[in-house]
Amino acid sequence: MVTTVLPSGINTAPDEHAGDVLVDVKGLSVSFDTVRAADGAHLQVVKDVDLRIRRGRVLAIVGESGSGKSVTARALIGLAGDGSRIEADTFDLLGTDARGFEERDWRSVRGGQIGFVLQDALTSLDPLRTVQAEVAEAMRIPRGQRVAAVEELLASVGIPDPPYRRRNYPHQLSGGLRQRALIASALSGRPDVLVADEPTTALDVTVQARILGLLRTLADDGRGVLLISHDLAVVSRVADDVLVMHHGRIVEQGSVDEVIHNPKHDYTRRLVAAVPGRDTRGRRLSGSAGTEPEQVVPQTFTVSDEVVASVVEVGKFYRLGRGKEFAAAEDVNLTIHRGEVVGLVGESGSGKSTVARIVTGLLAPDTGHVEIDGRKWTGNRRHVPPRLGIVQLVAQDSVGSFDPRYTVREIINETVALRHSGDERTGRIQELLDLVHLPAGVIDRHPRSLSGGQRQRVSIARALGSDPELLVCDEAVSALDVSIQAQILDLLLEIRAVRNTALLFISHDIGVVHHVADRVLVMHRGRVVEEGTADEVFDTPQDPYTQALLQAVPTL
Repeated sequence: MVTTVLPSGINTAPDEHAGDVLVDVKGLSVSFDTVRAADGAHLQVVKDVDLRIRRGRVLAIVGESGSGKSVTARALIGLAGDGSRIEADTFDLLGTDARGFEERDWRSVRGGQIGFVLQDALTSLDPLRTVQAEVAEAMRIPRGQRVAAVEELLASVGIPDPPYRRRNYPHQLSGGLRQRALIASALSGRPDVLVADEPTTALDVTVQARILGLLRTLADDGRGVLLISHDLAVVSRVADDVLVMHHGRIVEQGSVDEVIHNPKHDYTRRLVAAVPGRDTRGRRLSGSAGTEPEQVVPQTFTVSDEVVASVVEVGKFYRLGRGKEFAAAEDVNLTIHRGEVVGLVGESGSGKSTVARIVTGLLAPDTGHVEIDGRKWTGNRRHVPPRLGIVQLVAQDSVGSFDPRYTVREIINETVALRHSGDERTGRIQELLDLVHLPAGVIDRHPRSLSGGQRQRVSIARALGSDPELLVCDEAVSALDVSIQAQILDLLLEIRAVRNTALLFISHDIGVVHHVADRVLVMHRGRVVEEGTADEVFDTPQDPYTQALLQAVPTL
């Protein structure tokens, strides 16, 4: 149950800007029955927030996980959650005081006046319904007109071939198409306001650029847009105004130029300093605000000539039926030296993760071979596989890669047991926790009780338990907030320097790759289209695909 409290004696008369203001909220606070402070009182997770969504403008709220930005967005549409308690001095939605709304009132607002777009379109869309059914649900027009209206709306959000795509189910669409279908669904009721909560976090840079362009177009056409994001580069590309949230409060606000380029608050300065890119190479990202960035390690580190892994003419093909074949990877060549960080970039479907799975031995190549630890491996039983644990994977979804029944101790012990026995294991596990900067107190906890950054540190500790020579990081930081991402990137580079471990770093985030990689390969449709040092590839790209990829990258 959601409880909305109306303070007494509040003047709710509209101000002089009421014509442009679509949503006007003052003194918004949100608490939950299940979250209490030490004295037993309800703990406010959002405190005294003021915001205005104006027609023709994009307002962005930025901050880390737990800052209160998503709760704020959900409170605006009556979806703060069971047991939530919302208090506000002013809560005006398109000229209506929403402080006394019941659930039936909120249902009349959602879709028709305010549209809502979540990050994960796959779980937001009904897997048993077609795109046509999802988009048409909120339309208030005769049934006979809905097919044409759906196709027109799908075309307006950039979905190609609407007559075909409207009959698809969500699992038949790519991530970018699903996200656009979700936006079309949110717009089908012709709302004046669109609330988008992290709509591009999991998307490739080119698809992300299309979604951001669409949000900007919606605002330019007269709608109000609220964008929730932890990515300052994304915000700087599309937003007009920015609110920075920290611990449930607004700590800084202003225009994009004011907040991004001249931040006043220490927390905002830390967020800006944590954004990786060309200018941050060789520096710590997770330093203190207002201080000079420190070097990650003494710059005496050099990449060895010793080859750790080689991918030679590797190909992976899948049959599509009727004699057709899809090349997930084709004629891929890749060499990784000891201590080297090799970046692999490209869109979804480019073949990056296929190469990662082949290098880690999770997928056998159809053509070519991999050489690791001086041993040739093709997946054929005649070839002896590489030494157990010499290559380890750090995945994006750390929770999904853990046994939920295991404690941190048991998770790390999975790989420690490959190299150590008996009494040695306890000491080795503690060494690994120290190496990834985790307190000893987490050792008997389950991953679900840890933060996202702590879980990823556990994932790295487990990967290091077998003393690997190569870490394959497949989108290992893409789901993390910018400050937590900064800590993990610093940690990976520290491990590289201390242990001389090589990294194959796979990411769709160009800024992250430019920060960490010595050498970069760009993949497109299963092939490597460009290779060189990070500065060569990103500063003077030669291939048209690389050039298009870099043009789509949002920057500060």
